[in-house]
Amino acid sequence: MTKMIMHGCNGRMGHMIIDLVKEDENIEVVAGVDAFGENSYDFPVFKSLSECNVEADVIVDFTSASAVDGLLEFCVSRKMPVVLCSTGLSEAQLDKVKEASKSIAILKSANMSYGVNALIKILKEVSPLFAAAGFDIEIVEKHHNQKLDAPSGTAIALADSINESLSNEYEYVYDRSTRREKRPVKEIGISAIRGGTIVGDHDVIFAGKDEVVTLSHRAYSRAVFGKGAIEAAKFLAGKGAGMYDMADVLA
Repeated sequence: MTKMIMHGCNGRMGHMIIDLVKEDENIEVVAGVDAFGENSYDFPVFKSLSECNVEADVIVDFTSASAVDGLLEFCVSRKMPVVLCSTGLSEAQLDKVKEASKSIAILKSANMSYGVNALIKILKEVSPLFAAAGFDIEIVEKHHNQKLDAPSGTAIALADSINESLSNEYEYVYDRSTRREKRPVKEIGISAIRGGTIVGDHDVIFAGKDEVVTLSHRAYSRAVFGKGAIEAAKFLAGKGAGMYDMADVLA
């Protein structure tokens, strides 16, 4: 049984993950940490990591970038693996993540969904085939109207997986409104749509002569990210120091 601490237990994702854990007999939440301190759970909730004295195998983080520095210090001091789901980290913070990974196991992915990471794996295999056949590559992502960044981190991760399989020879293009020229062969167009309550849609389009192949992922609820985080937590518990991602969970 994997014992887990939920960092950000009173947030929307924290609540969802805790509910999902109840359905999994191989993992349990033994403590929560949240600045608001509200506790309606059957485990202790601490207002800060410094107050948390509960033993656990792994910590799952769904908070904010501002809390990551303290989280890394806590995990290094406790030699505790961490599934890092907070986004918007600065370059300096990413450097701290790499440094901490020399002491502890850290799993960080642009998207925690099992399906998205399976798609990334597929793209690495099929992209060279389409590129060799002269297919153009476009990515279209759609999210709710409250999302602040564009394009999404997942869209970039999809593009990166394609580009890596093509010797990183392709350029990313986000806006063609100022250009008056034919589409270059070695570019990946990335378009962002914002509207309504779309959880997350990603289409990877391979457009060839007289035919189009589209590989798509649709997230119908945020539960897919929570399920991925739980699988990551079970995978990471007991692992040695180093950087891991969801591709390791799928392997």
